[in-house]
Amino acid sequence: MSSANQNDETISNSSNSIRPNNRGKRLILYAALLLVVFLAGLVPMWLKSRTYARERDEAQASLRISNLQNALANAAIDARRGEYEPARQAASDFFTNLQVETGRGRDSVFTEAQQNVLRPIFDTRDETITLLARSDPASADRLLDLYTKYRQAIASAPPR
Repeated sequence: MSSANQNDETISNSSNSIRPNNRGKRLILYAALLLVVFLAGLVPMWLKSRTYARERDEAQASLRISNLQNALANAAIDARRGEYEPARQAASDFFTNLQVETGRGRDSVFTEAQQNVLRPIFDTRDETITLLARSDPASADRLLDLYTKYRQAIASAPPR
């Protein structure tokens, strides 16, 4: 019987030593499976997030371009109506924001070609603001010309 007890003990010891090894393998398998499931959920969300971020950036760029155009159009309309002070403020905002945007370099919403076309607009800034400050009716025509040049510059090349 002692040999039977000894065999039972040996089998018992060997099964105990095998069990933790199987548990370790199972734990690693479950962890790997959990990681695969996590990545299967994460990757599509990450791709969707990148797409939405790109769309958001494009919408913000379009909004900045439109805001500049609206400021200049508002200035032209106000000057045409004889409201020179609001026109001067809108024109000043346009020139300031245009300068900030073109000063961004590669981060600008304008391409290099558009920036080159827009730079000459700054040459008329002081004269235009002065005409508006003096309530000169010629400022309305000047603003209309600037508006036309701005729209042509924007249409010359699509923004990035």
